[in-house]
Amino acid sequence: MNRSASPPPVPPVPDPERDAALYADATQWQVRRQDGLDRDEEAQFQAWLAADARRLAACMRIDAVWRGLGELPDDAVARLRAPARPMPRSGRTVRRGWLPAWRDLARPMATAVLSVSVLGAGWLGWRHWQAQPLFSATYATARGQMMDIALPDGSVITLDTATRVDVALYRDRRQVRLPQGQAMFTVKADAAQPFDVLTDRVRVRVVGTRFSVRNTRAGLAADRVGVQVESGRVQVSMLEGGRSSGAPVLLGAGQYVEAGPAGELAAVQARPAQGAMLWREGRVNFDGTPLARALAEFERYGATRLVIKDPAVAALRVNGSFDLRRADAFGKALPKVLPVRLLDAGGETDIVAVHAASKK
Repeated sequence: MNRSASPPPVPPVPDPERDAALYADATQWQVRRQDGLDRDEEAQFQAWLAADARRLAACMRIDAVWRGLGELPDDAVARLRAPARPMPRSGRTVRRGWLPAWRDLARPMATAVLSVSVLGAGWLGWRHWQAQPLFSATYATARGQMMDIALPDGSVITLDTATRVDVALYRDRRQVRLPQGQAMFTVKADAAQPFDVLTDRVRVRVVGTRFSVRNTRAGLAADRVGVQVESGRVQVSMLEGGRSSGAPVLLGAGQYVEAGPAGELAAVQARPAQGAMLWREGRVNFDGTPLARALAEFERYGATRLVIKDPAVAALRVNGSFDLRRADAFGKALPKVLPVRLLDAGGETDIVAVHAASKK
């Protein structure tokens, strides 16, 4: 866990006084190479490179500047474009004619390259420092466990069973990744630091509000990401390749939206937060929920030892409010509300249809 991060050292940068001559020489070699070097000149160039490890990097920087000649001052460009003095052979005339002008410009150009290098290194160092979180931590709950987490910024996260979050608080934003499970977020308002919750396919962005995000593989809303808002407003958008895609959806209090496995946001639903967030109290509401899915929701919190083998029984619809930690009570209630019986199967209990039970 990293609760604080001091700025990392800025990478070393060139010393203008020390390297001005180096870059001036590299500039002259750049000019000579434009028309091609003969065998002896190429050997001289390679020997010059081999004599100092810094020379290759200098040549690479000069080459980058050369490609951006359009950025040179007009008077400098005019001097470079001035006709060369007549000489016997055009193949060498062009290069030799350029050399006097480039010798005059070599040191100013070297200084410009060094300045860009200094600024670039400083910028990279600053960006690296900005990218370091002020606080980072990972929290996880075991099956059947819940946990309240107070973050340094004043926000609070409530983790449901079998849930993991990766928290990172930066200088300009706050970010929580929810790879698995369900969590409720009570976010302290701070317009200068947006609060993002990221799953593998959804981004939820807020400034200050209270909402819940579910990203589970089983139970209710299996293989879907569900976002429920209790108070305030949140913006929900799909993620593709780690970036937001498509038009975001704005949710207010009492609204709910799901992202399906195909990568689309469903229509926004009106869903009272009180019933949708009963999991915080260890309870769940089933409203026409297939029995198999209801049983899978209980399994997220602990072993139920209840088994369904008949697809017709699995498809029966369940209604009611139940204690998620009392799967035994849920099982005993089923024969009272559905046409099923419970059969002891040696450590497990089979939920079977009434007509099937009567044949045994």
